[in-house]
Amino acid sequence: MPRETLSRDFIASHNTADSLWCIIDHKVYDLTDFIDAHPGGSVVLEQVAGTDATETFYNLHRQEVLEKYSSLCIGVVENEKPEVLVPSPGQLSSVPYAEPLWLRPQFKSPYFNDSHRRLQRALRVFVDTYVTPEAQAKEKDGSYISQELTDRMVRENMLAMRLGPGKHLHGKILPGGVKGEEFDYLHDLVQAQEFVRANSRGFQDGNFSGLMISLTAVLQWMKNEKIKQRVAGETLSGKKFMCLAITEAFAGSDVAGLRTTATKTPDGKHYIINGTKKWITNGMWCDYFVTGCKTDKGFSVILIPRSKGVETSLIKTSYSTAAGTSFVEFNNVKVPVEYLLGEEHKGFMVIMSNFNHERFMMCCGVIRWSRTVVEECLKWCNQRIVFGKKLIEQPVMRQKLAKMISHVEANQAWLEQIAYQMCSMSYAQQSKLLGGPIGLLKSFSTRSAHEIADEAVNIFGGRGLTQSGMGRVVEQFHRTYKFDAILGGTEEILADLGVRQAMKAFPKSML
Repeated sequence: MPRETLSRDFIASHNTADSLWCIIDHKVYDLTDFIDAHPGGSVVLEQVAGTDATETFYNLHRQEVLEKYSSLCIGVVENEKPEVLVPSPGQLSSVPYAEPLWLRPQFKSPYFNDSHRRLQRALRVFVDTYVTPEAQAKEKDGSYISQELTDRMVRENMLAMRLGPGKHLHGKILPGGVKGEEFDYLHDLVQAQEFVRANSRGFQDGNFSGLMISLTAVLQWMKNEKIKQRVAGETLSGKKFMCLAITEAFAGSDVAGLRTTATKTPDGKHYIINGTKKWITNGMWCDYFVTGCKTDKGFSVILIPRSKGVETSLIKTSYSTAAGTSFVEFNNVKVPVEYLLGEEHKGFMVIMSNFNHERFMMCCGVIRWSRTVVEECLKWCNQRIVFGKKLIEQPVMRQKLAKMISHVEANQAWLEQIAYQMCSMSYAQQSKLLGGPIGLLKSFSTRSAHEIADEAVNIFGGRGLTQSGMGRVVEQFHRTYKFDAILGGTEEILADLGVRQAMKAFPKSML
């Protein structure tokens, strides 16, 4: 019979399969009816029947498992209180290095002010409450973001916020009461890293990343104001979806190798588009495609509405189909010339001007993901007991953790420094002065992710290769971190870009 307080002697008497109780963190759980449903089988439960199973439980599970089965709790041990705290939505982690330096109460930052902190607090609650539960579900079933979550984000002006700073935010109030006019690249960094905490890599890209890297080009380069405002209104309201369609089977980082063609009709009023695009994020569900095309005298970018002749098919990659990664075919698609972005035959400028922000966002993401993995490893090393000791007591494990922490903290510091510089630069200045540093940071942060993923799997062992249970975050990171190393420019291309840009400013007096 359920009681509020139970003595340890009384609990110990419930030690059979017919009446199986145990203690976990000073709470009493009746597992009698749970034996057959236990994912790990009945034997392991029978082994702890009537005992304090706290150490055994935490050697295998996290607190979230207890929360999932809280209905099995029938009381607490007499004169004892639970010790493990259950985090509330929006709460900062107290695990060392689980949060960037500026969020740790004992440290200060020259970059972040009260508006950045208000935005972070509001987004943390929103992500924990609404995004993470859906992201976890979508990661499993592979379906696209729901209209319900889309509408919630629209009401908070989050879709507009994810494009980065700009006039599109003016007059809007963002989470935490932040005014759109004061939203800068440090706010941008905050929102990017908070959304990544949902720990669902496929859903992460499915959550309007296509819009983020394509609508910006429309807002900046579309000359027809009526079309621009209509498309922006449709997409920022969550009624229609958009993606960037550049990569082809024959051309990835080599944009000059594109084969999709745009040929003008004899009357000069339309383009006829023919060709294919591959690995297009969000493409499966999109209504608009910002598309790179060969024109008779060069390369142009055209906004192509989904219409007759546009076909999309799903591509299965290492991460969830929730990202909507697709193969796109344009078969004699007719598009008015007013849908051209920028100048005809000068599309490289359109594409290149957008790369800095895309790569900056990817840096934000992979660095935050890396930090989450470090937190997972720190927790596990303090839980897991091997050879009679916690893993954290083994010097080799401390060396691994030190290496991982160093990568994360160095990358975060570099990222914040670049974000601060972006706040005081025009788009043109960013392209000229920060294209190289951002490229180098992306290249290095994904190399760091490689090192961190490798060490994390070794720390977790078999669990680090399992898509459920304690190591699922590590397994997913190890399986998907390569997306950041490839998308938006490969490590090798960006490393070379960083050095080449530096050499442009090399002083002749040093020769």
